[in-house]
Amino acid sequence: MSKSGTRAAHGSGTIRKKTVTRKGQSYTYWEARVTVGRDPGTGRQIQRSFTGQTQREVREKMQAAAVAVNEGTYRDPVKLTVGEWLDIWVEEYLGSLKPASVTVYKNNVKNHIKPAMAAVKLAKLQPHTVQRFINGLDGLSASSVRLAYKVLHQAMEKAVQLGYLPKNPASGAELPRVDQKEIKPLEDHQAAALLAAAKGGMMEQLVTVALFTGCRQSELLGLTWDCVDFDRGTLTINKQLTRPDHRAAGLFISPKNGKARILTPAPSVLAALKERKRLQAEARLKAGPAWEDGAGLVFTTETGAPLEQWRANQRFSSLVRKAGLEGVRFHDLRHSHVKPKTKII
Repeated sequence: MSKSGTRAAHGSGTIRKKTVTRKGQSYTYWEARVTVGRDPGTGRQIQRSFTGQTQREVREKMQAAAVAVNEGTYRDPVKLTVGEWLDIWVEEYLGSLKPASVTVYKNNVKNHIKPAMAAVKLAKLQPHTVQRFINGLDGLSASSVRLAYKVLHQAMEKAVQLGYLPKNPASGAELPRVDQKEIKPLEDHQAAALLAAAKGGMMEQLVTVALFTGCRQSELLGLTWDCVDFDRGTLTINKQLTRPDHRAAGLFISPKNGKARILTPAPSVLAALKERKRLQAEARLKAGPAWEDGAGLVFTTETGAPLEQWRANQRFSSLVRKAGLEGVRFHDLRHSHVKPKTKII
């Protein structure tokens, strides 16, 4: 049993509030209908419906469809294949992600999802098809399988939001278990050995700051001098250095959680940064016109260029071998000491 009330809608089409009664309980939702074309044989209007929990939600879906119809770009979701929808999704709906994440998503779509399911009709994609896809990724690590599934799930969830699917066929899948890598903070004697190996070298200050702030490598490589306040004894962590192949939008991206923070590090950290500033001034004079830095980076190469992550990792690996600490990763440094006072801004 159902009842509905018709309301005028913005754009072409109608919006209705509907109530359905099942097993003695009433459920209310909103439905929008929009004309997307005419049947070439009969001349009758072809309409598509979109449902949602709120009037605003279905109005947005209806208006998006109406705009697409007027611009000649509307494609009937019933006729879309999974591959066609994935192409639309990666080009139009990943704008909120960081460049590195966009690359990861596109690679998963290209290398894993589309080869397995591109030809499947979007409207006919079933949970068991998704599960078969997951089970077929047995050549990947458990974490890689979970990442491919995450990408697929998000693509299907957007299709649900746009009214292309009634529910997400990727929901409820069984995923392989991921064994968490054990975090191994450095013991005091290990930290001392690493600092001794770094002393007097290009990595001395970077290792010191990493050990005693708990910052991520990309945050330290993106640290600029305007974020170092020697008078107040604080560091402002408000960006990360992007990888070279992701710099179309700039040299920096926001911190991992999107929030800046102010640290009050130990005096040894500030002393290391003062030494870094002195050494950088010497390097600038030596390089002369060849000095490249225009961003005010704290950690650079000998000629002022950004210190890329691959280069930092390469140098760090040499230090680890020199200190006799095989297996230690740069990432382990941020877990090796109590973090300083932190203020989120």
